[in-house]
Amino acid sequence: MIPYNSCYQIDDPRFKTLIQKNACLHKVATGFEWTEGPVWFPAHQLLLFSDIPGERIMRLTPDGHVSTFRQPSNYANGHTRDTQGRLVSCQHGTRSVTRTEADGTVTVLADRYEGARLNSPNDVIVQSSGAVWFTDPTYGILSDYEGYAADPEQKARNVFRLDPDTGALEAMITDFVQPNGLAFSPDETILYVAESGSSHDPDVPSVIRAFQLDCDGRIVADSVFATIDQGLPDGMRVDAAGHVWSSAADGIHCFRPDGTRLGKILVPEVVSNLCFGGSRGNRLFITATTSVYKIAVNARSAI
Repeated sequence: MIPYNSCYQIDDPRFKTLIQKNACLHKVATGFEWTEGPVWFPAHQLLLFSDIPGERIMRLTPDGHVSTFRQPSNYANGHTRDTQGRLVSCQHGTRSVTRTEADGTVTVLADRYEGARLNSPNDVIVQSSGAVWFTDPTYGILSDYEGYAADPEQKARNVFRLDPDTGALEAMITDFVQPNGLAFSPDETILYVAESGSSHDPDVPSVIRAFQLDCDGRIVADSVFATIDQGLPDGMRVDAAGHVWSSAADGIHCFRPDGTRLGKILVPEVVSNLCFGGSRGNRLFITATTSVYKIAVNARSAI
């Protein structure tokens, strides 16, 4: 592992309570084309992540061993665990959201909306109710690099919700240029969604939006939660205390629940995503361009 010291930017002294000042940023795997979608499986003590252009899902164990979990991966991007600990994935190649069952078979959860193919599902989370929420920008159909070039069939780039009981798919948010990473607050009353449209249009603000949900999971309010000042927001996670940890061009930006930025964990490659993991849940695994990094923090995942 390659350690990186002096990796913190302190914007607010409260950030010091969330980091380990003596902890180094370690590069734990490298040599990929574009890493994404990290997800930690506590039951198996391993990390899965995507190498999207390489069309493979990789496996990383605590001893640093890296192996191929699935290839071809249908250009898989974002992943999460569902309430039963199963892998849920966004696949650019098939323009679908899938679930890997305990026996290894793959079930398609969603690939069409109102009779038309989805754009290219990007990132996904599962609510405690079992509802699957995912973003559907067009990145996977813009070229043959992360999927297959194609014209979009959807009228918008939506944030979708898949009902766990009926399987009905509903477009919950329809006004993003390119919705990307998403995460819930610990009590699931706030849904955070990254706007990454500045990747192709510099006039699009690089913001994280916050959506207030009612007891039925319906959106009742919408506001800008935070602005990313370096690059754009992509994947994000929320810790058990409600802090939002977002990817950015220069590393990980950490925000209080009120939107105040506390500081940054600086990473030497452009960050795409992150997740909490490790045996005690207090390690951040960071996917960044060609590599995966790890660092100890004083925070744990909300789930």
